[in-house]
Amino acid sequence: MDCQDEVNCGLHLVIQTSSLPEKNKVEFKLNKDTSSFPGRLLQHDLERNYSSRQGDHINLVSSSLSSFPILQRSSEEKILYSDRLSLERQKLTVCPIINGEDHLRLLNFQHNFITRIQNISNLQKLISLDLYDNQIEEISGLSTLRCLRVLLLGKNRIKKISNLENLKSLDVLDLHGNQITKIENINHLCELRVLNLARNFLSHVDNLNGLDSLTELNLRHNQITFVRDVDNLPCLQHLFLSFNNISSFDSVSCLADSSSLSDITFDGNPIAQESWYKHTVLQNMMQLRQLDMKRITEEERRMASVLAKKEEEKKRESHKQSLLKEKKRLTINNVARQWDLQQQRVANIATNEDRKDSDSAQDPCQIDGSTLSAFPEETGPLDSGLNNALQGLSVIDTYLVEVDGDTLSLYGSGALESLDRNWSVQTAGMITTVSFTFIEFDEIVHVLPKLKIKFPNSLHLKFKETNLVMLQQFNALAQLRRVDQLTIDPQGNPVVNFTLWKYYVLFRLSHFSMQKINGTEVTQNDMIMAERLFGILAHVASSELPQYRLISILGDARKKQFRYLLESKGKKPGIINEENNDSKRLVGENTNRATLNYTTRDFYNEKLEEIKEKKKFCKTYIEDLVKEATEINMKNEALQKLWPQMFIELVRDAVIEIRNKNSYMKLCLQQITDQK
Repeated sequence: MDCQDEVNCGLHLVIQTSSLPEKNKVEFKLNKDTSSFPGRLLQHDLERNYSSRQGDHINLVSSSLSSFPILQRSSEEKILYSDRLSLERQKLTVCPIINGEDHLRLLNFQHNFITRIQNISNLQKLISLDLYDNQIEEISGLSTLRCLRVLLLGKNRIKKISNLENLKSLDVLDLHGNQITKIENINHLCELRVLNLARNFLSHVDNLNGLDSLTELNLRHNQITFVRDVDNLPCLQHLFLSFNNISSFDSVSCLADSSSLSDITFDGNPIAQESWYKHTVLQNMMQLRQLDMKRITEEERRMASVLAKKEEEKKRESHKQSLLKEKKRLTINNVARQWDLQQQRVANIATNEDRKDSDSAQDPCQIDGSTLSAFPEETGPLDSGLNNALQGLSVIDTYLVEVDGDTLSLYGSGALESLDRNWSVQTAGMITTVSFTFIEFDEIVHVLPKLKIKFPNSLHLKFKETNLVMLQQFNALAQLRRVDQLTIDPQGNPVVNFTLWKYYVLFRLSHFSMQKINGTEVTQNDMIMAERLFGILAHVASSELPQYRLISILGDARKKQFRYLLESKGKKPGIINEENNDSKRLVGENTNRATLNYTTRDFYNEKLEEIKEKKKFCKTYIEDLVKEATEINMKNEALQKLWPQMFIELVRDAVIEIRNKNSYMKLCLQQITDQK
């Protein structure tokens, strides 16, 4: 009968694991059906009585032929304990030679000082080997023990799992309290049910494939940060991960895919301190019956499900916001890149024009070369990270429109078209701040009337990278309804380098009673200084304009005021006249400022084209008038030459006709009759 058959017919193994953290070694019972050992309990820390009784009949005899002691047992001991031997607490430093004990099945070397496993290769029927609490540094000397089912090597100095290739029937492997840093060389143990690796130096869990019978895995008191391959263990029911360094569920996410796991512990890990810990574990591991050695109730499952759903919604929303944030960042980067290219083109064109003016004979090939060198970004590849993100998010937008609370942010000139969309009354009324970035100011000027209509409550304007280069451009803001705050970012707006630009803004937009400029409060002294600096300029500008031109500049309401003042000037004396003078003074100030307007380049170019067309039309019209006048004059001169002769002939014909009065009268009557 082989060893497997002997095990099946005579032994029944029951594996137990202590629930107490301080007991990490595997406990087991061995029940034999014969009357010799009725219900005998063999446990690591409960062997004292058995070992002391057995030790009374054991003699270790030194041999002159060998450095190892030789075990001798009495005949009575061999008969009474024929299949087991305990050498616990015998102060052994080596394994003794055991002869004549080939029938042994259980061998106990607990609490000795053994440094190497040896002298047991002849015990080929051995089922259980207990070497707990020794000084063994390497697993060895077990290759012939093919029937071994229980191997207990806890509390030794083992650094590596090795030399277990022939122990394919192993059922229990206890390696707790050693110095093992890696799980390895156990994939062939397909019958292993219990594996204890507590109190080692493991930093991660993996390489568990092939352990198809494993039901219990003890990994307490290690340095584990993540777990893998546990979902490949089809029979695993109990997993103990207490007192490790697991900080997130993602690092143990494979546990959610295990359908057999019913008992798990995470206590003593950073993850167990998180508020979401329990409901996250229960939600992802619905099959669990116990968590941290406590039974899970249905109410806890229900609450975990509710909280997990809320958490999932938060994660989805967070992920969505992250994607939107990333897409916003990439879009703004793309808009900024397009803006830089545009500015480089403009600068390059200006440079080329200057070169043409200074040196008309310059080689055109050299000009083309400089043009190409000015745009390295057009031909160079994008940053790899940005390129990958663009592909993942399909970001090809050249503009961005964002509403964040009460702020409307516009990036890129294409964003100005959004002002034409149908904004809801609630959203439009909520907008108080409008920000322009990477947009030419001349393009912004065209949409200012729409801005005034679409967002009537907008009070704060921000400009960044808008090419504000001269004070005259601020005149365009006067057409808005109201501006309380103005922010001009120095980046991309050279106008802020002018010392007096703030005072000019306060003077030109004085009718807004502006409160802040670039975050600084506007004082009454600032207003007085602005009037002193630029008041005379506006007066000179308005005094040089004719009345019809002045009226054309003013808006409709101010046109009526202006005409009313002109019509009522000096009509009524006294108080009324003084009031009119005051109104005239106030309106005159506004009128003076109104003459300081701004014409965009595009509008100016359109006006130039219009003027050219008008000049062309006037020239053609004048030429036609001159030609017609010349023809009339030529005809008049010809008439003057022909007139004397024509007059003589007219007189002669008249004299001839009336010479016979009666005949002439008849002829006239006949002509009258014919006409009727």
